[in-house]
Amino acid sequence: MVSAEEAGTALDAVVARAIEAGRIVGTVILIHKDGRLRYRAVAGLADREEKRPMAEDTVFRLASMTKPIVSVATLALAESGVLGLDDAVTRFLPDFRPRTAEGETPEITIRHLMTHTAGLSYGFLQEGEGVYRRGGISDGIDRPGISLEENLRRIAVLPLGFVPGSRWHYSLATDVLGAVLAAATGLSLPEVISDRVTRPLAMADTHFLAPSPERLATPYADGEPLGTPARRMTDPFVLQPLESGPVHFSPGRATDPQAYASGGAGMVGTAADYMRFLEALRLGGAPVLRRESVAALIADAVPALEIDIAGPGWGFGVGVGHLRDPAAAATAMTVGSWNWGGVYGTSFWVDPAEGLSAVALTNTAVEGTNGDFTRDIVAAAYLGKV
Repeated sequence: MVSAEEAGTALDAVVARAIEAGRIVGTVILIHKDGRLRYRAVAGLADREEKRPMAEDTVFRLASMTKPIVSVATLALAESGVLGLDDAVTRFLPDFRPRTAEGETPEITIRHLMTHTAGLSYGFLQEGEGVYRRGGISDGIDRPGISLEENLRRIAVLPLGFVPGSRWHYSLATDVLGAVLAAATGLSLPEVISDRVTRPLAMADTHFLAPSPERLATPYADGEPLGTPARRMTDPFVLQPLESGPVHFSPGRATDPQAYASGGAGMVGTAADYMRFLEALRLGGAPVLRRESVAALIADAVPALEIDIAGPGWGFGVGVGHLRDPAAAATAMTVGSWNWGGVYGTSFWVDPAEGLSAVALTNTAVEGTNGDFTRDIVAAAYLGKV
């Protein structure tokens, strides 16, 4: 076993290599062990062309790291009796009644939305110009010029991919969930998230609309060919990752008050804010959740289903990935660890057994989400059980 200092050196080396090669433009990484800061990196550039250095309070587009926040708000509302996880979505969204390919209208529950077993999809997970793209459906990271209500209407007229509960498929379900929360409370989704999560946790920089645009990290995308220096994103920008269809980005969405609040991908925030969120959950949930709700969030909610996008060894809770088998997943994390990431280049993981919480935010898609950089950070962090 190497020392924590040697692990820190290894982490520094991972960061330096990625930035020197241009695979990552900039990053902020925080790792806590048993509630204490054990590693911090603020490296590279928030804007390469303007030579603006990365800062610890740089604001990043969180993309799908929004999902756990919305899931926690849902669990908080369930604790208050505002809704139940097994309530039908139509209790709150009576017009959201997508049918199967056979023409049946199955019941979709809030739990189905939270576990991505509702039968929905993402446009970028469909080959080429799939039915979602042809139907004008937004994945929540572009700017389609339509409301959330219109996006849901377009989703509802297309057939479900499978009977709810029978499969796992990553999807716009959390955007639908956001609409459920708004309908259940009579508030906007940003108000719900503020009331139930970000304000109680003093996450002052975490919002659906960036309050300080000058602090936003400029987004970049993997170089072409892969491994070459990252490219600055335009607006709009289309990226073709190897494992999916085209991802349509609109970086300006983060500062556009006309863009709808996407529960699946719409928030921005800082590493410090997200660490507060993770540590609150690791320590039992106060002041936002009870301990039993945290247990439900992170436990494997779909043990019989394959979680294709996460890869072997992973299950899924009601908003986060759940590690079933570290050997199959080829990771040093321990069983029961939980994680997720965002397509703009962000990731986190929590290892309860080791007392570890880690946030690694970059401005480079998708290397900073699930590329070698992310895997190398995890491996280096466990060298000395930091």
